[in-house]
Amino acid sequence: MDSLSIVIPAYNEERRLPETLDRVLGWLKGRSFVFSEVIVVDDGSSDATAEVVEEYCETHPSIRLLRNPGNRGKGYAVRHGMLEAVGEWVLYTDADLSAPISEFDKLSAAVTKNGAVIAIGSRAINPAVVEVPQPVFRELSGRFFNVMRVLTGLPLRDTQCGFKLYRSDATLQIFPRQKQDGFSFDVEDLLIAQRLGLRAVEVPVRWANVVGTKVRLSQGIQSLLDLVRIRMDHRE
Repeated sequence: MDSLSIVIPAYNEERRLPETLDRVLGWLKGRSFVFSEVIVVDDGSSDATAEVVEEYCETHPSIRLLRNPGNRGKGYAVRHGMLEAVGEWVLYTDADLSAPISEFDKLSAAVTKNGAVIAIGSRAINPAVVEVPQPVFRELSGRFFNVMRVLTGLPLRDTQCGFKLYRSDATLQIFPRQKQDGFSFDVEDLLIAQRLGLRAVEVPVRWANVVGTKVRLSQGIQSLLDLVRIRMDHRE
């Protein structure tokens, strides 16, 4: 891979972003990419998220800040960043780096080995890689969500892990078709990929829950309702 864009959706992440950006920048220094960039998408934060990123932009030209028109949702933020990325490959990762940035190598190796254009990090294939589990309600809701996602017919065990790698031509086919702005967007994107015949591979990655989740119970319920809408929107 010659070039990589890293997309980080962020909502009220002023406290976590400095450590996250330092870790990502440090990791990139040890790589041999011809081109790399880090895109932080501020989803209408009410704290100093944007200001933190702007400070990094002054000393790190590889960092870009994108602003959403208000708090539009994680799906909107990821789509915004993915469509602005210019790298040959685009990785999106959660701002808390629950999956360490070094796990990128597993995704990269998987797309090369399998001839895939998408690699998704997974906590379900090998539960031993989960070093710090989620709170009980998130664990149960996540399992229920992954059971319910059979409505879409996706042959994947963990669609919701926030660590995914896309080849740039796949992003340009998938993300303009995405309609979901909330947390269920991952399922929709992967279903679109399946409909387009784009190959995705699921890869076990190390993962450790980080305190300070932005997911609320009401959003989990909404995501389940969104699955029905996704199935209806993308009927064959």
